[in-house]
Amino acid sequence: MRAVVYKDYGGPEVLELVERERPQPARDEVLIRVAAAGINPVDARLRSGEMKWLLPGGFPRIPGYDVAGVIEQVGSQANFQVGQRVLAFLDHVYGGGYAEYAVCTHSSVVEIPDSMTFDEAAALPLAGSTALQSLREYGHLKSGMTVLVNGASGGVGSLAVQIAVADGAVVTGVASSDHEDFVRSLGAAEFIDYRRHEFTSLKQSWDLVFDAAGKSSFKASRPVLAKDGTYVSTEPSLRGLVVSLTTLPLEKQGRVMLARSRKEDLSELVRLSVEGHLKIHVADSIPLSQASDAHAKIEKGGFCGKIVLNVSQ
Repeated sequence: MRAVVYKDYGGPEVLELVERERPQPARDEVLIRVAAAGINPVDARLRSGEMKWLLPGGFPRIPGYDVAGVIEQVGSQANFQVGQRVLAFLDHVYGGGYAEYAVCTHSSVVEIPDSMTFDEAAALPLAGSTALQSLREYGHLKSGMTVLVNGASGGVGSLAVQIAVADGAVVTGVASSDHEDFVRSLGAAEFIDYRRHEFTSLKQSWDLVFDAAGKSSFKASRPVLAKDGTYVSTEPSLRGLVVSLTTLPLEKQGRVMLARSRKEDLSELVRLSVEGHLKIHVADSIPLSQASDAHAKIEKGGFCGKIVLNVSQ
């Protein structure tokens, strides 16, 4: 099979397209013929070595944790059928999504409807799980809460805005002014242009601040947290983990989250999409052979939604 690999840390140019042996599923796994693979900022951060403290070694690596495609082969303990259209949040620690075939434990795979394109499905698993778990599990989201989403136009942020709105929250989106119309179209009641106003210095407060961009901090956000408010960040760092532990007894709490691959969450994301509560915006679909260009685009930023790799081209 064709696969994108990197053999050491470095810039986007270390990604190369090679021929690799097709993986074989274990008894509790399925083999997916990948049509599209989602690209996330964490992929680029892992490739650059920025997060090697969290996930060292393991070369050569096939990056990517999001895939959508068709079941090709089923392990003896996996409850799927060959030919089913699925999405998966790959549960292998090093990923494996940027390839024509990927294996995944069946409990991290869900069927998708014919109405959902493979590009849309590939954009959903990791970003959607991050948004859903950050809001509901870490942020204890309830109807009527005020929620600020920092990075509201990005892959995680755009999904978070819609999930919060669907759950009855009043949402403020933070992004650049170029993306205001997009963020408001997702249901945000208020918008803040981060180039003009730093949300942490405003005379406003929110029950939940979700830093999907990972650009702020609990310390900076604490003044704008309501009583018993919570700050949730997607920025995995040793300092963030310390903040999570030390603020547990406090009224205002800071949390750093890492998304987990859970079937029930993937099913919930598909349900929200099918029922019209969640629109998946694919900013660009790039051929597998141009994965390095896709990573360069991720690192540059400035787009709305998610970038995916078209593996079937």
